[in-house]
Amino acid sequence: MDESTTRMPKTAFLTLHKTAVYLGISPNTLYVWRHRRQGSPSFQMGRRVMYRISALDEWVDRQEWADSRSNPALNPLNRKPSHRSS
Repeated sequence: MDESTTRMPKTAFLTLHKTAVYLGISPNTLYVWRHRRQGSPSFQMGRRVMYRISALDEWVDRQEWADSRSNPALNPLNRKPSHRSS
């Protein structure tokens, strides 16, 4: 039997607990974010809360570029000083 036909396809989704490991945060943080409708998009598959890996990666990229330490365009030290109006 060909080895390529017996391999399982790479997973596209993670459970809440595997997502916590993937992001390096606690599952409780994900529960709170989900309750507050924050964080990466999630959905229910049956009774399980699931996260699409591609959506997680996109969300992390957006978080990184929203931070002035990662995005030079947002760094306040790269702006000219503004003058106060008198």
